[in-house]
Amino acid sequence: MAELSHATVAAFVDDLVRAGVRHFSVCPGSRSTPLALAIAAHPGAKLWMHLDERSAAFFGLGLAKASRSPVALLCSSGTAAANFAPAVAEAFLAHVPLVVLTADRPQLLHDSGALQTIDQTRLYGSHVKWSVTLPEPDNSPEVSRYLRAVAGRAVGLARERPAGPVHLNCPFSEPLVPKDGWVAIPPDPGLAPRPSVELETAPRALAADQVERLLDELSGRRGVIVCGPQDDPGLIEPLLKLAEALGFPVLADPLSQVRGGAQDGQPIIDAYDAFLRHEPVAQELAPEVVLRFGAYPTSKPLQTYLERCLGARMLVVDGDDGWPEPSHRGAIFIHAGERNVCEAVLQAQGAAPTRSPSGWLEQWQTINRRTRSAIEEHLAKQDELFEGQVFAELARLLPDQAAIYVGNSMPIRDLDTFFPASERTVRFFGNRGASGIDGVVSSALGAAAAGGNRVVLVIGDVSFYHDSNGLLAARRYGLDLTVVLLNNDGGGIFSFLPQATAMNGVTFELLFGTPHGLDFAPIVQAYGGRHQLIRSWPEFRSAFGAAGDRGGLTVIEVPTERRRNVTAHEAVWEAVVACLQAPQLAGEVV
Repeated sequence: MAELSHATVAAFVDDLVRAGVRHFSVCPGSRSTPLALAIAAHPGAKLWMHLDERSAAFFGLGLAKASRSPVALLCSSGTAAANFAPAVAEAFLAHVPLVVLTADRPQLLHDSGALQTIDQTRLYGSHVKWSVTLPEPDNSPEVSRYLRAVAGRAVGLARERPAGPVHLNCPFSEPLVPKDGWVAIPPDPGLAPRPSVELETAPRALAADQVERLLDELSGRRGVIVCGPQDDPGLIEPLLKLAEALGFPVLADPLSQVRGGAQDGQPIIDAYDAFLRHEPVAQELAPEVVLRFGAYPTSKPLQTYLERCLGARMLVVDGDDGWPEPSHRGAIFIHAGERNVCEAVLQAQGAAPTRSPSGWLEQWQTINRRTRSAIEEHLAKQDELFEGQVFAELARLLPDQAAIYVGNSMPIRDLDTFFPASERTVRFFGNRGASGIDGVVSSALGAAAAGGNRVVLVIGDVSFYHDSNGLLAARRYGLDLTVVLLNNDGGGIFSFLPQATAMNGVTFELLFGTPHGLDFAPIVQAYGGRHQLIRSWPEFRSAFGAAGDRGGLTVIEVPTERRRNVTAHEAVWEAVVACLQAPQLAGEVV
């Protein structure tokens, strides 16, 4: 067996950096020593050490999301690699570029009882874009050239649309540390500051006849544009211009990024989750055509509205060549760059665009405006702490250019309902690929590590508990993160689901309510953070402002009660319905 070449490993890491990987989320381990040493020694690599593999992987995920660039993960062999799996699945489904490096035992130690050894071949199954087990690095020029090529190829594939994770399984034989000790190996000065291999792709555009067909589908009809989760800032301007030209409202999921930086007069609809619950309004606003961008929207009322529009033609634009339509009502799937599609249709319209029937867009805007006002007026009369109101408060408190990372289950749904479109530019994050509650703390800290302005995490108590290990990164790296912890002592979302009424209270609490009775203050303090339990909205505003001024890790805990939270939500829906049924809307809504 050829001796492990640390120079070859260093060259491999060098090509990862040249290809665009700047951040490495690394976990301790013996078998991964050669790669860890090479990463630590490379001047262009930023190393983030984590003790927990699951937290490390989600930290890398959040960092890749926020930086819009590939991040590498590194762990030792065995179950360490398996602990990356939840974040890898999320990255694959949410199109986040990761380069997953798993150290492994050499082949001769497999199936022979060697410790810390599992089958890591294609460990992540169909949740990676590419998976390969590398040869053990030796001094041969063939292996060195191959590993450099793999590095460039892996980063290129991770970035190429649809972006996602790639898995490089890296077997190493002992000795894992050079006999004469580790000596930093500088990058090869003879190489250009580019990787050995680069991958260049371009988004596809529609042919002229395809543009004409699409324009014919859209022109002169009552249509809506639904923009689900997506993170291309360049899509927003042409999408809104297309909506204005067609006379279509844009039903903008918060994770679509369309709600931030909104201007007066734009056709952005942000209160659909509230008013589409009212069946007469949903029926009155039935469209003839639906044009969809982004992933499937979060809002259940919006999903129900789309699924009931049996007569509407649904056109789904997906530049990732995907099929994001679980209701199976899509009539046409357009696999072309989203920006290209908007710009091509706008150009084809020319100087005399054919808009939707008169009053269609205005009707949506009127209902949206009245609904938003009804929500705000209702909340203004309430003194009790209410989970939905947290987002209405944040919409007023967040500074321009801030970012909000939101947990799954109820927080993402309340964000959708209670966070209105704003002139301030706010970037929205959420792990909506697999929509799990795991790893959200680490993901938010990864986003904070990318730099920029203030990052705020809003998360439920079970999800916070699930990834409390991730708080160590805040203390270790001095990261700034304000956490708004919505503590209803259990799984609050289940109180809104049929399970809440389908069984007796004892069984429901045991299986779904899952109260834990945890005191989170000592947990936060153990990681060097500040914890504040608030009892009123003035306290919340004061604590939030102080957290921003102070920096570091602050957890603002908002205590609520699960059953009361359901009642409070129902009161909001009732206020909306009362507004929509008011006499001044007669003939306008119902």
